[in-house]
Formats: sequence, C-alpha cells, structure tokens
Amino acid sequence: MQPSRIAVAGASGLIGSALVRSLTADGHEVVRLVRREPRGEGEVRWDPEAGKVDAAGLAGCDAVVNLAGAGVGDRRWTEAYKARIRSSRVQGTAALAKAVASLDVPPRVFVNGSAMGYYGETGDRVVDESAPPGDGFLPEVCVEWEGAAAPAQEAGVRTVFTRTGLVVARGGGAWGRLFPLFRAGLGGRLGDGRQYWSFIALHDEVAAIRYLVDTDGLSGPFNLTAPTPLTNREITEAMGRVLHRPTVFAVPAPVLRTVLGEMAGDVLGSQRVVPKRLLEAGFTFAFPEIEGALKAAV
Repeated sequence: MQPSRIAVAGASGLIGSALVRSLTADGHEVVRLVRREPRGEGEVRWDPEAGKVDAAGLAGCDAVVNLAGAGVGDRRWTEAYKARIRSSRVQGTAALAKAVASLDVPPRVFVNGSAMGYYGETGDRVVDESAPPGDGFLPEVCVEWEGAAAPAQEAGVRTVFTRTGLVVARGGGAWGRLFPLFRAGLGGRLGDGRQYWSFIALHDEVAAIRYLVDTDGLSGPFNLTAPTPLTNREITEAMGRVLHRPTVFAVPAPVLRTVLGEMAGDVLGSQRVVPKRLLEAGFTFAFPEIEGALKAAV
C-alpha cells in the first residue's frame, strides 16, 4: 500500500497506540485526534462527549479510524460511569461521522470501533456477524455506537465496524490485569470457568484493522476475535503452561459480583464469537491459538 494519511481517534489507548506504531513504522502519516490544544500538524482537536471535531484537520485523510471510548473495565459501573461509557462512544462517533460526511473530499473508509459485547450472553452457541444484538447494557451501547456512524454511511463512505474481543496484551485491557496475578501464582478460573472467552492477540487486532482499511469493498461489521474461542478454564490452564505457574486459585461468582457489581456479568458471561467475515475476506491470523497469543504478549 502507498503511504497514506490516516486519522486515529483513541490513539493513546491500548489498540490505538499499537496501531499508530504500526502505521508510522510503515511510513504512513498519522493524524491523532486529541482533547487538548494541538501541539503540531500531526494533531487535530476534538471533544467527543461534546460532539465537536475540527473537521478541517481531517481534510486529505485517506482513512479515519475511531477507537475512542471510556474503558469498560476501568472501574465499577456506577450509573454515572455507565453514562460516560455510552456518551464517549456514541457522541464521539456521531461527531466524527458528521465531520467525515462534511468534507468536500471524504476519506475512502471510516473504521469505527465496536465490541463483541454487541451479542450479549451467547452461552455455548457459536455466533458470527449475522447474529442479532443481545440484551443488556453493553449490547444497547454497541447498537447505538454503530448506529451513530450513519452520517458517514449516508455520505457514501465505506464504513466498517470492528467488534473486538478480549485483546491479549501485557499493557492493558483484561489481560493487563491477569498477567500480574498469574505471574504471582495467584491466577485461576473465574466462576465455574465454563464461560467462553473470545480473544485476539494485539498483533492480530492491529493487522485486522489495517486489513479492513486497505481492502476495498469490505464494509459493515467484522468480528475481531481469534477463530478458536475457549472457555475461561481452558485459558486459565494455558496461562499456567505459558507462565509456568500454578492455577489453583478460583474466584467464586458471588465474590466477583460483590467486588465488580454489574460488570461481573461481563466477566462471567459466555461469548463464543467467531470471525466468519474476516476469514471469508482472506485475512490470516498470525496467532489463532491462545498459547501463541500469550507468548506474543509476554
């Protein structure tokens, strides 16, 4: 691919920062959307929760990638924090989509973050992109989040939604908390361990986003999860093997509910999500199995 100018919202997050490193290493020009005053030509001011974007700063961009949003697992879900989770995604996406649509020459693609939370509780049932949204807070947020991109779609911009799974990485997300516990020999299954966790290596997450940016004709939702979701028990055992630590501890479901509140449902819930459309589009995973993903992260 020829060098491109790509705008990234959420560039300081786990996925965004890895994406920016990958793009710049390959010679692409990255424009970061920032909430403060810009410090150079490579930054554009925006206020996602106020719905404001300096649209002029997006002029000349070949692609806009929106990965911004308050962390779902960063703190207990109070009503105020749930409102922030929702507004940071929905209002930020709406503002970016409107800015993209307003440009005389819009970008050729708008990649908007989403999450496998779209599907809610799936139990043992395998779900792909054709499945309907589930019930509950996270599915509701994901539906609104994706719907907020309508202005870009209506303007004819190819629009992609990345329904991301649990990203295996040392520096953040669920695994950012799990690795230290397991290294200390305190790791173990959560609840009964039978719930499915659909994971993806950080390397594959970035590669998939870039593939969706680069490949004309791809639009709509794509599950960014490895092809082989596993149960929490199976992942716990793999963590023990890779880190050479015991995994005898277990956290009972009632304790998780007491500590995490409503968010415990996300940890104990089962989501057996597969990347059907991504595989059909020809994407190849570098780390399709959990042990490879874990070794790449450590």
